[in-house]
Amino acid sequence: MATSNSAAEPQSGQSTPDTSMVVRDAQPPLPDAIRDRLCPVVFELFTEKDFHQVNLREIYQRSGVSPSTIYRYFDTKEELVFSLLTEKIQEIAEIIREQTRGIESSRELMRRIFWLTLDYYDRNPGVAVTAFITIPLRSWMRSGAYTRHNASRIIYDLREYGVARGEIDPAVSAADIADQYFMYCYRQIHKWYFRGMKRKLVDELDQFFPLVWKTIAK
Repeated sequence: MATSNSAAEPQSGQSTPDTSMVVRDAQPPLPDAIRDRLCPVVFELFTEKDFHQVNLREIYQRSGVSPSTIYRYFDTKEELVFSLLTEKIQEIAEIIREQTRGIESSRELMRRIFWLTLDYYDRNPGVAVTAFITIPLRSWMRSGAYTRHNASRIIYDLREYGVARGEIDPAVSAADIADQYFMYCYRQIHKWYFRGMKRKLVDELDQFFPLVWKTIAK
């Protein structure tokens, strides 16, 4: 689950995204060996520098992946970083599904979702900085990668489960809960970055989670 800058499904009447920024669906799968060389370099560079200061030449020089190899999979710097970032954010949803099995309390389930998300960003600070600080949000919104996440399904299931148990207010929609999730994760990462990334994100959980739960609890 991404906390991040994730968006809801486009609604009818909204404009079609700029296809010049869309990550190619038909691109060949990126081999693990190449991904493993690119990921640390890409997230390191986008943590060190502003988005416009990083170019593909610097990425292939530092990673040792040849330009021809990179261009086999990506046409632009934007395609490269959005593709890698989307994969990383999707890992959060996979972790949440795996590590929330067997939790009965809706409150504890919601808290665990927050904890796993923030813990992931603590362990992958380059992903957090790239997703929430460095990349131009408008460019990412226009890409096909922006809505490729599984957060909505997880939040929907949480809401249905909590309502059935009488623990979540049925007047609260899944969209309301998703707003709380994304808003608080986004805010915590901004504060963490502004303050020099000195504290762990998960250390802030007990400060804001009681208020989150209060807004959705029955």
